[in-house]
Amino acid sequence: MTPPSQARPPAWAEATLALLLAPADRESVTGDLLEEYRDSIRGARGRWLADAWYLRQLAGFIVRTWAIWGAVLAASVVGRYTVDWWLSPTDTFYARSVVSTAFAASVFFGVGLWSAWRSQSVRAGALAGITTGAISAVLVNIVSLVLLAIWHDPHTMTVIRASGGLDEAFTLPLLIILPGTMCAAFGAVVGKTLAWSRGSRLGE
Repeated sequence: MTPPSQARPPAWAEATLALLLAPADRESVTGDLLEEYRDSIRGARGRWLADAWYLRQLAGFIVRTWAIWGAVLAASVVGRYTVDWWLSPTDTFYARSVVSTAFAASVFFGVGLWSAWRSQSVRAGALAGITTGAISAVLVNIVSLVLLAIWHDPHTMTVIRASGGLDEAFTLPLLIILPGTMCAAFGAVVGKTLAWSRGSRLGE
């Protein structure tokens, strides 16, 4: 049995935490969290509860790092739904679709670029895309359920069906995670390249 003084949380969780942090902060933040895990948590709670505690800390870092990006993406999707469903019904959704798709792609590209620039890791950008899409999907579905609970008159339901229906409304936020992550990965390549270029110039 591994003594608490030598225990470690799941390796994948430590690696994920490292991706969230700027290189200058990695050693101090991961070291402090590992020290607390060993000294205060593992000995008192045992392995499984200590690992659960560490995962909660990791989840908190993830939410604090990328929640704002997910909220911005969710707001754009809810805004599109609002226009489609209530404010100006139309049979032509092409222009709105182009604008909303371009905005979503920009958000994913931006979070990937920012994350890779900050952490100097392309993997961080890809993880940012997945996380941003997942946060957005949860928020969009919650808000959509609330809006439908308030407005579900026959006219509104007819307009919703004309715009793609409820199935599309609740599955689309999930479906965009994969292509969104690809956009984020592309942004991450750009972000890491820019960070590397900047570091090279500063090192000259």
